[in-house]
Amino acid sequence: MKEPKGKYAWTATVGEKGQIVIPKQAREVFGIKPGDTLILFGDEKRGIAIPPKEAFSELFGKAFLDKDGDEK
Repeated sequence: MKEPKGKYAWTATVGEKGQIVIPKQAREVFGIKPGDTLILFGDEKRGIAIPPKEAFSELFGKAFLDKDGDEK
């Protein structure tokens, strides 16, 4: 089966310490380098998501705005 353009699926094994290794192809596609910090979001029904690091500043910017769009 041919995967849709821009869509990927990988597997990872969880070690005894709860660590996973991000597959090399995934690290290359998303520009993940040693020492990078990743954020994980979890939803008990939908699973775990790791957004691209470029989304961090936008995400944190929104988190610190009040309802009128001003910084808290």
